[in-house]
Amino acid sequence: MRRAATFQSPVLAHSVWQFSSTGAAYAAVLALMYVAYHVSPWLSLALVLPAAGLVVRLFIIQHDCGHGAFFQSRRANFVVGVLCSLATLTPFTNWRRHHAQHHAMWNNLDRRDMTSDIYSTCLTVQEYEAMSPSKRWLARIVRHPLIAHLIIPPIVFLVLYRLPFETPRTWVSERRAVYLTNALIAVGLVAMVLPLGIWPVLAIQLPVIAVAAIIGVWLFSIQHRFEDAHWAHNSDWSAIVAAIKGSSFLKLPSVLRWFSGNIGYHHVHHLVPRVPNYRLRACHEACEELFGTARVLTLREALLAPSYALYDEASGQMVRFPRRR
Repeated sequence: MRRAATFQSPVLAHSVWQFSSTGAAYAAVLALMYVAYHVSPWLSLALVLPAAGLVVRLFIIQHDCGHGAFFQSRRANFVVGVLCSLATLTPFTNWRRHHAQHHAMWNNLDRRDMTSDIYSTCLTVQEYEAMSPSKRWLARIVRHPLIAHLIIPPIVFLVLYRLPFETPRTWVSERRAVYLTNALIAVGLVAMVLPLGIWPVLAIQLPVIAVAAIIGVWLFSIQHRFEDAHWAHNSDWSAIVAAIKGSSFLKLPSVLRWFSGNIGYHHVHHLVPRVPNYRLRACHEACEELFGTARVLTLREALLAPSYALYDEASGQMVRFPRRR
């Protein structure tokens, strides 16, 4: 743990370069999409995937800022986090506090009531079997991979994040930040619509944020939802065990690792969340005796992971919904 903690110090030059280069690359790809749109709208859609990938990378930077991991300065983390939020459409202050709840309860069976986020929590087999038929049907529908990973993510980023959803009234600054973020996004959209027109803006920005939302939600959720993910009751819960056994080491090709900001080293992130994304790999490799037993998740296994929706306490594994009779 001590050696892993030494990687928590951000490198200013690296952080500044990562943010500025990613932001510039995203702006350049968007500009190219608008140029391509006037040749053919279909041609601009060919650039949706790289643009969405850059939004995911900006989200990882925002995520690091939320942990206070991207800069030593608290103010710098706040400013860059807010700037990233204009591209990710994710209110920085509000999301930061909700995400802190995820880190407080991940893979803890007794603290799942802290959130109704289906991606951070799970149902047990026993709980599912105790449901009425109508509630079972609803549970299956909401958690079906096509619904949970294709339909819901764009709705979350485009609609739910425009509201202080699940934000207690006592979180005054977080609720205010939601509306301030909306106002800043609206100003940005008007600034684009006036010279470019509403239809090109919608035809480009909506697909980009929809694809980015789908990729981002999948990346974060599957790293706690694989078949042998460790869950435990509060009396047996341990931060170290939950990080290494309840979070995966998602092995991605180098290009995908770059776009995803090394979030595949999720086991490292959960144990030492203030390690900036660009130091996660080095931290993992330097602490092999600590992280060497983490569950390695291949890309193929990650694509199948969303089907594991229930936790079976008897076997200690995530399982699929039982076949209907």
